[in-house]
Amino acid sequence: MTLDRIAVVSDVHGNLTALEAVLADIAARGITHVVNLGDYVGKGPRGSAVVDRCREACAVNVRGNWDDFLPVTPPDAPAEMRWWHGELRPDQLAWLAALPLSHAVLLSGRRIRLFHASAGSVHTRVHFHHSDEEFDAMFRATDLTGPGPEPTVVGYGDVHDAYVEVRDGRTLFNVGSVGNPLDEPVPCYAILEGRLDDEAPGPFGLQLVRVPYDVEAEIAVAHLLGMPTADVWEVELRTGVYRGLQARAEEA
Repeated sequence: MTLDRIAVVSDVHGNLTALEAVLADIAARGITHVVNLGDYVGKGPRGSAVVDRCREACAVNVRGNWDDFLPVTPPDAPAEMRWWHGELRPDQLAWLAALPLSHAVLLSGRRIRLFHASAGSVHTRVHFHHSDEEFDAMFRATDLTGPGPEPTVVGYGDVHDAYVEVRDGRTLFNVGSVGNPLDEPVPCYAILEGRLDDEAPGPFGLQLVRVPYDVEAEIAVAHLLGMPTADVWEVELRTGVYRGLQARAEEA
């Protein structure tokens, strides 16, 4: 029995080296359909190159929170925001701002909904440690998701923390981050497997995949290009410790 497979990636954040490693792993598995859940830009040094690569390699692209606010960066924004904004071409800024906020898939009778952060807003964060209400809200129909039957599987990115949770017949999973993983410093993506566009129940699989890459090469690019905040980016890539927690980790 041959099943269809879909790769789901998210949160590349300008890390072209990690993206190429993940795309190579996806291709080596014979997977040709890639869904990207957003945050192509910001934090890392090569947002422009990442946007072009994802436009080419991903069948579906969804808008992330960085893709939502970076195109409208004001002139008095912090230097790093202006740097990331200035790296992008006008057509790329327009493309990011126009991306859809959600994508639906039917796979072996399971209705799957994919988005960047939550069903409520691209800017509403749902962490690994969440409440019952937050879990339930991820499956509701909203203005962001549009109308339709409630999904049985929901996948998202945003928090850079990969996990799978099954509760009361519903599955919530986070695909982790390709370019800026914060659970462990190794890029992560998801593979969905089943019969595409088939209403009948059938075999279904969900797998999280870790792909190592040349971290030091990516760090060198950030410094070579003179990217602001390259120092905290460097620590994040090597350790998986979020920039806001780095000083606390050093003190401990």
